[in-house]
Amino acid sequence: MSNEDILKTGTTTIGMKIKEGVILASDCRATMGHIIAHSEVQKVYPLSDNLGMTIAGVVGDAQLMVRFIQSEVSIYSMKRGSPMSVRSAATLIGNVMRNGFYLGLIVGGHDSTGGHVFSVDGAGGFIEDDFISIGSGSTFAMGSLEASFKKDMTKKEAIDAAITALNSARRRDSASGDGMLISYIGPKGYEEVPQDQIKARCEELGFVYPC
Repeated sequence: MSNEDILKTGTTTIGMKIKEGVILASDCRATMGHIIAHSEVQKVYPLSDNLGMTIAGVVGDAQLMVRFIQSEVSIYSMKRGSPMSVRSAATLIGNVMRNGFYLGLIVGGHDSTGGHVFSVDGAGGFIEDDFISIGSGSTFAMGSLEASFKKDMTKKEAIDAAITALNSARRRDSASGDGMLISYIGPKGYEEVPQDQIKARCEELGFVYPC
């Protein structure tokens, strides 16, 4: 199978640490070479009530990774009687990534020390930051986030920043587009932002949806 035949998320994924938790976001497009293969691909996943992950890379690897980590986090929580911390989740995922997954991941969540986001690379390295973007459209998203991100952003401010960054990426990166997924993880757990809210904010910000 050639590289052109492999189904990839292409993608723009985003993670942001905000005042009371984190925001995880992505577009919805999957590509196969220069072909848009799917336009409703999930790239933001819950791992538990307090943890989430975005995926960029080979779709098969991503789906396997999500299933495995969800299982491992659940087993950990049952054995310990408490949620896994965000750093522990990033460490676990980094260790698994060393087995040869063609992925770039963002792990985010909220624990007893607050909100945290980590990037995890293909060699298993993980780095915490205030805001992160991974994927083919990340250069454009990071430029937008550099201008809009600020410490202790509110949930609403962060959603607007994520929408603006994803819009910048989809306008310049052919592998990003076809809608947006946004999740918030805070003290009360994992929460998907409803599509009607995302569409309404896009309209108020002057962006066409789906994009």
